[in-house]
Amino acid sequence: MKKINIRFRPDPSLDHVDVLISAAEQNDEVTALMDMLSGRFAETLPVFDKNGMFRQLPTADIILISMNGRQVEFITEDGAWYMRRTLQSLEDVLDMHRFFRISRFEIVNLDKVTRYDFTVSGTLRMELAGGMETWASRRFIPIIRKALLEKR
Repeated sequence: MKKINIRFRPDPSLDHVDVLISAAEQNDEVTALMDMLSGRFAETLPVFDKNGMFRQLPTADIILISMNGRQVEFITEDGAWYMRRTLQSLEDVLDMHRFFRISRFEIVNLDKVTRYDFTVSGTLRMELAGGMETWASRRFIPIIRKALLEKR
């Protein structure tokens, strides 16, 4: 989306907030904006286990999301679940205040970060629920640092 104009117009006849989004068409960016405004983030995701068994996975259970070949792998304390989708498309449906992109290949649930260390060499190691650990890409570190410090 190139430019967003935000305006407020009082309407005393309303007893609620009414938001109208005007655009040339309803594309992915408009839909993501509507979802963000309405709080409609996915609370569950349709996933499969390694045997192809279907499940609705609560997003609150997700520790780490990573690319595994052509599939996205969702790591939980109960195991791994899979879906054919891109990380970028998941960013549109996940609450990106809770889920944070830490590299080209991983998204982490900040609620599941138990400890993190910024090293002298400028890298970031994250310990996650379930005893897992991951490393953030250097290019994402300034953004991650800000998000983690705000979460304190």
